[in-house]
Amino acid sequence: MSRKSQLAELRKLTLPELKKRLRDLKGEEFEMRFERISGKLENYRRVRELRRDIARIRTLITEMEMKL
Repeated sequence: MSRKSQLAELRKLTLPELKKRLRDLKGEEFEMRFERISGKLENYRRVRELRRDIARIRTLITEMEMKL
């Protein structure tokens, strides 16, 4: 999925939905951290994508909170 379409999809979500998505991604990142340490992680690129997705969602949450 391209960044623009992903960002457009995220902008459609409400604030509670974005916070839930953020919580889910942070949980996935936590699990991947242990996989990387134990040497079981197969897709290292996913770690980078996850961090960027988390940053995008945090930015959108900040934008929405500033509008309130």
